[in-house]
Amino acid sequence: MADQRHAPTSDPNGRSLRLVVVTPETTLLDESADFVALPLFDGEIGIAPLHSPLIGRLGYGEMRQVVGGQTRHFYVDGGFVQVVDNVVSVLTNRAMPAKNLDREVAAEQLTAARNRPAHSPEQMAIRDRIEAQARAQLRVAGRAGH
Repeated sequence: MADQRHAPTSDPNGRSLRLVVVTPETTLLDESADFVALPLFDGEIGIAPLHSPLIGRLGYGEMRQVVGGQTRHFYVDGGFVQVVDNVVSVLTNRAMPAKNLDREVAAEQLTAARNRPAHSPEQMAIRDRIEAQARAQLRVAGRAGH
């Protein structure tokens, strides 16, 4: 990810974060946040203002952005996160508001993944990835009430 040490934060006093979410197609978000929660490949991380610098590998799941007491929910499809100087940079293959997830489509993807033949380690890895993505979409859609 780009070096953002000199990028201005949304609050010079360090009381808020700047959240930037980038996919191959677009910059989905570039706005302030009071708190951000992200799915790492091995758990979840919460990031508040003045968090220590880090780089992490994202998993499939829910990203939460808290602004002014309101929480916005998103689905992220793996990738990486960098935190430096109150800027949270998320680079992911796909991100979308949780309300845009379609539970029926995710359920169909899960069924298709379970029925997908896997006769080699590569095929098993592909099947497992598709299954993990579908499960994560179902979880996030369920939490969003869809």
